[in-house]
Amino acid sequence: MKIPFINHILSFFIGTISVLAQDYTKHNVGKGETVYKIATIYKVSVAAIFKLNPNKEAGINENDILLIPKNDLKIEATTASKPNSKTHTVKAKETLYSIARDYNIAFATLKQLNEKDLVEGLKIGQVIKIPQNSELTAKQIQVEKPIKDIENESNIKTSLHIVAAKETLFGISKLYGMKIDELEKLNPGISNLLAIGNKIIVKKIDSIDVSKNIGTDKIGNSIDIVKPEKPKPVVIDYEIKTVETPKSGPLTTTIKKKGLANYEVKPGETLYGLSQTLGITQDELIGLNPSLKEGVREGMILVVPGKGSITVFGNSKYKNLTKSIATQKRKKLALLFPFNASKIQSDSINKLGSRLKKDSFLAMTLDFYSGALMAIEYGKSLGLNIDIKILDSEETKQSSNVENLVKNNDLKNMDAIIGPFYQQHAEKVAELVGANNVAVISPLSKEIGKELPNLFQAMPPSDYGKTAIFNFMNSRKGNIIVVSDVKRQSNKDFIIKNYPNTLFAAMTANGSLDIENFKSLFQADQMNYIVLDTEKTGMILSTTNLMLNDMKNYEIQLAIIEPNETLNFEEISMKRLTVLKLLYPSLSKDSHSQESILFETDYKKKNKAFPNQFATRGFDVTFDTLLRLSQDKSFMESIIEDKTEQLESKFEYSKKDAQNYTNKGIYILEYQDDLTVKPVN
Repeated sequence: MKIPFINHILSFFIGTISVLAQDYTKHNVGKGETVYKIATIYKVSVAAIFKLNPNKEAGINENDILLIPKNDLKIEATTASKPNSKTHTVKAKETLYSIARDYNIAFATLKQLNEKDLVEGLKIGQVIKIPQNSELTAKQIQVEKPIKDIENESNIKTSLHIVAAKETLFGISKLYGMKIDELEKLNPGISNLLAIGNKIIVKKIDSIDVSKNIGTDKIGNSIDIVKPEKPKPVVIDYEIKTVETPKSGPLTTTIKKKGLANYEVKPGETLYGLSQTLGITQDELIGLNPSLKEGVREGMILVVPGKGSITVFGNSKYKNLTKSIATQKRKKLALLFPFNASKIQSDSINKLGSRLKKDSFLAMTLDFYSGALMAIEYGKSLGLNIDIKILDSEETKQSSNVENLVKNNDLKNMDAIIGPFYQQHAEKVAELVGANNVAVISPLSKEIGKELPNLFQAMPPSDYGKTAIFNFMNSRKGNIIVVSDVKRQSNKDFIIKNYPNTLFAAMTANGSLDIENFKSLFQADQMNYIVLDTEKTGMILSTTNLMLNDMKNYEIQLAIIEPNETLNFEEISMKRLTVLKLLYPSLSKDSHSQESILFETDYKKKNKAFPNQFATRGFDVTFDTLLRLSQDKSFMESIIEDKTEQLESKFEYSKKDAQNYTNKGIYILEYQDDLTVKPVN
């Protein structure tokens, strides 16, 4: 599959501002660069850069493209907007911070002068007062007052925090144990300062070494998770009662909430302004609307205090096990990973690096292990009462050391074991500890082997993806048409056996698509799902061309039932796939949740690299197991009763016929118009 990306689109707004010097150059934002630093390099003002790049006022990121004026922009404004004027009329997308910057005045001064008029936040068309003869340099805009002055006023010790990639206001506030409004008091206009490399003022805290007391990375060492004091959660006093859950169709639930209603975000509104308008704190607003952690966007539908009922989009069937942790009993978990340490102990650093490049299995093992260690650290922070033992399974496809490990390391008295990686060795361990009902989680194998009551397959088998996407299309009552070439006979047999009502497009004598037959299968009163099951570039192009031409007459969507490398070829553009809203099954999703961002940040800090799919999978499987062991029920009861979702994976274990308990957690992903991919199930 192609990796979706987001184009950087530059928008230009023409109002009362006219640019006299329109020559500009382009700048590719480097790592750690700020707008102020870039302005210094080109000897122009920060305001001049923002005039050409208004969509970057909220912050810049590495590899963004900025337009830089060759000469500092001279700005002509209407009489009401001149710096010496007494008033200013608020325009769309303006904030109090941007107005202060445009007039080269202090944010705090502007806010204080208009305090009574800003009780309900800044509104379009509102007339505010502008102080005269006030000046503020670009550097002072970032931190208006020296740290010492702020310490005297707030009576707290402060330090500086350098904004990292993907950090949010919410994440930083939690990192330092602060409320968002406390951050804003220390950093007026902070929403405009969250660019990579910017320095913001935060509450000083003692540094905490999260790696202490959880052991070392040495293979075979026992790692104890020490129970710290749990942080107090933010409680929002609103009653939530589910009154209706649809049995079919989109995953939405209409719920009646006492004193709550929907609110659509208007142009230019900010988190601070919304909290003032709605009469609740920013933390409470984020608690009701977690999506606000990523920023306020025009058109968002928020849950706010009010009357009536609201519709909550999403799936409520996944249980958050962190909210039901029980630590009365100490549990035991073993990790059996194929390090094959005896083969690499004599390697030098250079030799080991060379080996990792060639030995993809070892590299994958170490990535999975690094993610598992992160899960252990997170478990420690939650206070989980679990003893963890990490052992080398010394396995290859043909052999392993699992029998000796079980015998010599008391593995029969574990509560659960993750590993080994190869299916046959996981089955062997399950057999050896089966009499004691020790749960064995096979973390990566897609095989379904022996029927063992204590063996759990964390990786969904290949056919589960095919089943999931057909079930999804049928749940939407779609008209399913399959375009399949002769090389895909096994998939055709699978579809005919399990979904006999599916239609197959006819092929001509030379193996190409029969166009007239294909068009005759379309239905005007329902969604037509066209399943492309071919690797022939010509057939993919001709079929999608027909679909694009007929979109004006029918509802049409493209789908595949398994990975198809042909879609990566240059001849098949990403735009084609997004217009047809390609659907496909996946074992994981790209997550942009606050939890995922924090994990990426923590992982990079520890490992000097961003986590790959195996590292994230290692975290998800290990963290899910740790949480299931920490419930006020047995591991087996949690497997049967609790469907869970971690960073990028779902865990929905079920037992079909004589098979083992197998995870059927599959995402159905859909290409979006903005070139992102999102789950739709």
